[in-house]
Amino acid sequence: MTTTLKQATIALIGNRSAHKPAHKRLDALAPHLAAKLTWLPSETVQCADDLSDFDGIWVVPGSPYASQDGVLEAIRHARESTVPFLGTCGGFQHALLEYARHCLDLVAAEDMQYDTDAAVPLIIPLVCSLKGERARLHLQDGSRLAEVFDGQRSAVVTYHCSYGLNPRFADLMVSGELVVSARDEHGAPRAVELPNHPFFVGTLFQPELSSTPSDHHPLITAFVAAATQHANEKAAT
Repeated sequence: MTTTLKQATIALIGNRSAHKPAHKRLDALAPHLAAKLTWLPSETVQCADDLSDFDGIWVVPGSPYASQDGVLEAIRHARESTVPFLGTCGGFQHALLEYARHCLDLVAAEDMQYDTDAAVPLIIPLVCSLKGERARLHLQDGSRLAEVFDGQRSAVVTYHCSYGLNPRFADLMVSGELVVSARDEHGAPRAVELPNHPFFVGTLFQPELSSTPSDHHPLITAFVAAATQHANEKAAT
């Protein structure tokens, strides 16, 4: 007997804009992915109950968001409830922020896009903007991201961002369970993940920008597969 898999429902957390290249690409990709993608404006996320119907959380590019609190709540829900999570660009930055505040007790950690005078500037402008750039990424052996890239040691990826992790806090960020799964050619963190989570990956690069309706980036494919598995495990309970 053939078992039909339940389709996953994935929340795209952010603030949809026709001016964001990633958002236009996501709209083009959505009908061709093996999951239902639903846009969820950041300000509509007030608590975990607002996310209970979703099998995956994708915090998409577009920071600063209308509601930083809504984005952080979504990330915290995904992390604590073991819901598959993908954060790209702004999603990567906010995954670091959420983890620093709630797991490392760095409660004053802030993104300078929201407060240029932040006492603890965790996310700061990059020395060199990566808007529209393609660059080589070095993958951590044994990481989920390396697995996504079929065990390769490096890959060329597409960016569209100008903020990243403050180097002052690089060591602190990996003092807990979070690991850096990819770095640029200068050693700066460009992707992180939680090894003991079913799927929790944040990348400064944007896999949606190097995807087409007929050719999906392997990270997106892996995330959708994890959300599908979560949906079917939930349906079986």
